Amino acid sequence: MTNSIGEIRDADFLFVIGSNTSEAHPIIAMEMKRAVQRGATLVVADPRAIWMTSIAEMHLQIRPGSDVWLLNAMAHVIIEEDLVDRNFIAEHTEGFETVREAVARYSPEAAEEFTGVPAVDIRWAARRYATTEKAGIYYTLGITEHSHGTDNVYALANLVLMTGHLGKPSAGLNPLRGQNNVQGANDAGATPIFYPGYQRVDDPEVRAKYERAWGTALSPDPGMNLNVMLKAVGTQIRGLFVMGEDILMSEPNVARLEAGMNDLDFLVTQEPFLNETARFADVIFPSAVYAEKDGVFTNSERRVQMVRKAVEPPGQARADWQILTALARACGAAWSYTGAAEIYAEMAEHAPKFAGIRHERIEHERPGGLSGLQWPCPDEHHPGTPILHEGGVLRGKGLFQAVEYRPPMELADEEYGLLLSTGRTLYHYNAATQTRRETGLTLKQPEPFVEIHPRDAKRRGVETDDFVDVSTRRGRIRVRAIISRQVRPGCIWIPLHFREARANLLTNDVGDRVTGTAEYKVCAAEVEKAVAAEAGSARFPGSYYRLDGPGPGD
Repeated sequence: MTNSIGEIRDADFLFVIGSNTSEAHPIIAMEMKRAVQRGATLVVADPRAIWMTSIAEMHLQIRPGSDVWLLNAMAHVIIEEDLVDRNFIAEHTEGFETVREAVARYSPEAAEEFTGVPAVDIRWAARRYATTEKAGIYYTLGITEHSHGTDNVYALANLVLMTGHLGKPSAGLNPLRGQNNVQGANDAGATPIFYPGYQRVDDPEVRAKYERAWGTALSPDPGMNLNVMLKAVGTQIRGLFVMGEDILMSEPNVARLEAGMNDLDFLVTQEPFLNETARFADVIFPSAVYAEKDGVFTNSERRVQMVRKAVEPPGQARADWQILTALARACGAAWSYTGAAEIYAEMAEHAPKFAGIRHERIEHERPGGLSGLQWPCPDEHHPGTPILHEGGVLRGKGLFQAVEYRPPMELADEEYGLLLSTGRTLYHYNAATQTRRETGLTLKQPEPFVEIHPRDAKRRGVETDDFVDVSTRRGRIRVRAIISRQVRPGCIWIPLHFREARANLLTNDVGDRVTGTAEYKVCAAEVEKAVAAEAGSARFPGSYYRLDGPGPGD
């Protein structure tokens, strides 16, 4: 995030795209609700009618996978009507002309055909965004989990740069992280191309620095991203160490991955709870949960915060750093860390973005009255950085990236006449390894389901509460049907939390060409009423916003 969560309540324009914020990020959604109550304009772009659309000034109900068309059309309007920030573009950016030339072909009228969003609505949203001073963009996996996810992010960044909505309060470009320490994991180098602090592994100076610090030779090869790596499981990859992730629930096209897991020579998992992946493990390391260890979490707004042990881990469970240190020693490394504070200090010592952050400092300082420090924090006297790019883009000039629309890798056809998207709900998180162990959450949402539009359900003879088989070119699952106008005609939606009907048996594992992120959000699918369905009643209270009255396509 370029900006901070607390600034959201003071925004005058919120553009939420590809984010079911109230269910996947409810604390951040509270700030958005406060902004709307104060008078801010909220625009939501999403194929589904989510709860946030109920308080939005406008819902741009786009066809899945058409984000580039929508965003380029908004850029077209901003440029055509001379709503750009000329001074910001001249002083702080480069490459604007390439974007001007590209988006000239993306008129709102042409975009209406591809996105399903009326041209008049696209023009209105573009004007309001460009002409509002405190205008922020908020997005998450609905933008990135596409075969063209990087293009989607570039198109959003183009809007920010051309309007100058950067380096100022309540504005910017703000990806919302899915769990409390996803940002921290990336910061620490949990990607194949970076050392800690986003220092590239193929940079000779950076590599030489870490070779001196660690006393060993390091490879300049970035290696495999997750998507490539998991496709190599059982063939090129013969052994696997899985830590903090149930990959047989969370990864796409898991039938292929499961076949590869059966061909592994050795699998280690490190988890606080048993899960689907652990069924294949040769060794399981029991790890402590957050309340059983000391350390830091880094949240969406880049804020590094302390976590303190409340109770001792049960049985043989240990903090993750203790397990990894013991494993390293068993492999012959002379690791001798005494605690999480020492490990973070070593990371910060060699990563300029975190150089001023230490456990001791976080413990005693509260800049702005809030706990934790936001990076960049280059030295021990720096107060942290609530807003990125104040006074200009941090690394020279912001680079415009012209992007062209590329369709999803699968579209509906005669065999598979619907488009499937997946996502999270309010009551469960990701693989639900933890949340489905809690009775209250399970009672609120006990079983898997598929949302299908009334028109599509009628054509297939499906009614609410029917069991249906949902199939794609990769697999088939059986779930309850929920007839709902939340989804567009021609689209269906399934939550990914249920091991008895794994949505990721269906999803497409084709990866984005830059990041490798899989296309979870759109693939061709079909629904048919199950021949032999169990009797019963599906109950899904609380979480689902129902549209009353006629919906799209009725």
